[in-house]
Amino acid sequence: MSTRAAAPTRREQILSEAARLFAARGFHGVGVDEIGAAVGISGPGLYRHFAGKDAMLAELLVGISERLLTGGRHRVAGAYGDPARVLSSLIDGHIDFALDDRALITLHDRELDRLREADRKRVRQLQRQYVELWVDVVREMHPQVGEAEVRVCVHAVFGLLNSTPHLAALGRGATESLLRRLAHGAFGALSA
Repeated sequence: MSTRAAAPTRREQILSEAARLFAARGFHGVGVDEIGAAVGISGPGLYRHFAGKDAMLAELLVGISERLLTGGRHRVAGAYGDPARVLSSLIDGHIDFALDDRALITLHDRELDRLREADRKRVRQLQRQYVELWVDVVREMHPQVGEAEVRVCVHAVFGLLNSTPHLAALGRGATESLLRRLAHGAFGALSA
């Protein structure tokens, strides 16, 4: 069995380059010709894969929200009910996202309002479900803390972890370690 990851599909290549370019120059600052050139096809050739830039943006933002929620659910199931293991696993998964998908964080911050209403609602719905995974686990660990305070703490940790596009480079390992300690520290402060 090979441990190598499969090569990205053309569609995945297009989405990756679109995310990078949209994050760097804004959704309206990038044309389909530039995205096509970045993956070695003509701009009009993109229309074989996507209806347009709006469809790319929607797939990027809805897609990452779906992946976070699905990954979170797998992490919860894989920790067999031990809240400390579940929380550690959720933190590790979100750190991987924050370090590996910085362009998507920037894109979400800047361009979410450009989505069609239905897509924006879908992103928000998926995000609420993802937050609730975390809230449930943290409440198990800190039953003496009210739900509102736990929810604020979860959002604060997301803010911390999602700040990665703005961080100076420490190197992956050092940044990952620091973010992990900070996240655990924030949740630990609920006991203080």
